[in-house]
Amino acid sequence: MAKEKEQNLPELLSITEIAKLLGVSTMTLRRWDTKGILKSFRPTPSSQRRYRRVDVEKFLENKK
Repeated sequence: MAKEKEQNLPELLSITEIAKLLGVSTMTLRRWDTKGILKSFRPTPSSQRRYRRVDVEKFLENKK
C-alpha cells in the first residue's frame, strides 16, 4: 500500500499533504525539518514549505 502511495505522489508536496500521508501533525513535520529528519524547502523566502517526492520516498524507505 505504501508503495502505491509513493508512486502516485506529485514532485512537490505541501506540509498538509505530507502530514496526512504520514499520519502526523504539521508541527511534527516542522520539528523534523529543524532536526533534519525530513527536510523541506521554500521555493521563495515568503512561500510555504514544500517537500520533494524523492525525499519523502527515501524517508519512507528508511522507516521500514
